[in-house]
Amino acid sequence: MKIINIEIKKIKEHEAVDINHLEIIKKMINKSGFFKEPIIIDKKTFIVLDGHHRLNSCQELGLKKVPCLMVDYLGNNNIKVVSRRKNIFINKKRVIKMGLSGKVFPNKTTKHLIPGRVKNIKIPLELLL
Repeated sequence: MKIINIEIKKIKEHEAVDINHLEIIKKMINKSGFFKEPIIIDKKTFIVLDGHHRLNSCQELGLKKVPCLMVDYLGNNNIKVVSRRKNIFINKKRVIKMGLSGKVFPNKTTKHLIPGRVKNIKIPLELLL
């Protein structure tokens, strides 16, 4: 799996963010001066699978690009998605449909299980401006 710096404006979301958690993540990223965990996106649709708060933090910090781990979401049977909400049915096709619609599920609706994900990177924020 390859990490690529993607323009933030190209990335689509399928889930809302919690404003309080967003502030915490934004402060952590800004204080460290580094981006440390890539956002995981579908390589065909550019929909965020994991990292909505990190993405929104980067937007608010004025970054133009964000490090992303590109995955074949629908084609990789090892990537799983589960619902964190008992009243909302989730599967991969619903995630893609929501991301393409311009609407979003409530925050913390989905949980993606992605084997082999990269977590420890250290990219200076100035390289993402």
